[in-house]
Amino acid sequence: MNIKKVFFQNKNSKPLYYLKAELRRLFAAHVPTRRKHLLKQLAQYNLDDIMSRVHYYNQLQEHRPLLDSPVRISENVRPARLKVYYYDSQEYLRYFDGHLQFQLIPGDVTTIPHSPSLVKSRPIAGDIANAVLLNLDKVRHFNFIQDDIPFAAKKDMLIGRAAVQQEHRRRFYELYFHHPLCDLGDIMKDSPWLKPKISIAEHLNYKFILAIEGNDVATNLKWIMSSNSIAVMPEPTYETWYMEGRLQPDVHYISIRKDYADLEEKLAYYMAHPEKAQEIIDQANAYTRQFRDQTKEDLISVLVLEKYFEYTNN
Repeated sequence: MNIKKVFFQNKNSKPLYYLKAELRRLFAAHVPTRRKHLLKQLAQYNLDDIMSRVHYYNQLQEHRPLLDSPVRISENVRPARLKVYYYDSQEYLRYFDGHLQFQLIPGDVTTIPHSPSLVKSRPIAGDIANAVLLNLDKVRHFNFIQDDIPFAAKKDMLIGRAAVQQEHRRRFYELYFHHPLCDLGDIMKDSPWLKPKISIAEHLNYKFILAIEGNDVATNLKWIMSSNSIAVMPEPTYETWYMEGRLQPDVHYISIRKDYADLEEKLAYYMAHPEKAQEIIDQANAYTRQFRDQTKEDLISVLVLEKYFEYTNN
């Protein structure tokens, strides 16, 4: 039985997430002595692979001071709002000495901080060393699914449901809302493109799923790339723990131009060449699998923070 599909509509369970986070806060809030034990697990992994990801997330190469009201780990308290950023950072901060200081910027980060800060998202281009990625707000963003529908059995169309609030999303809808190869809908009230929300399972009836960035990354990209459908999007400009900057166009997703002019051509090509489409699905699924080993993710997260404190607190 596909429990996630049957009971949680292919989404992460928020009640379970909050229960685990609160239990961790109440009974294992500060465990720096356990870090050494956790790091012993490195022996079972390829160290080059681990460190490649650590240095990708944390690109600091020299000491940089914390300038924007840093907080000591021992003084980090659960906020009234945006609790997921507290829970997801504290899950790994608890492995370090309480006197160490850090800076965390919650929400959709689309610019580079003035000094080294822990963030959920950052631009892909430029000097991004001050934007140190952690897997934050993961209950929403890091959602992987089981798709039982083979690509060949899906509809020859592009499905898209989104809050169409940004100009680049509006432009796409203006161009393709009435296109016969597209089933698009805006979930915002009073929209000329208004359609009701549909479930992830309903999306999976389609071969192609639109994954255009919103304020930062496209939230649906992770679950699309774990499915038997294909993400369709321009090359990304922002990234998260998923390392969107490492995705290759027409290898992990179907790449369309920034002006969207080649959408029909690209969809037609992959409908006519299902073997090429399947290659993208296989590559996308393989890319996603690297994030499914929780021990490995824990190790990388701790090492990212270890490097962060080395370059900011000494």
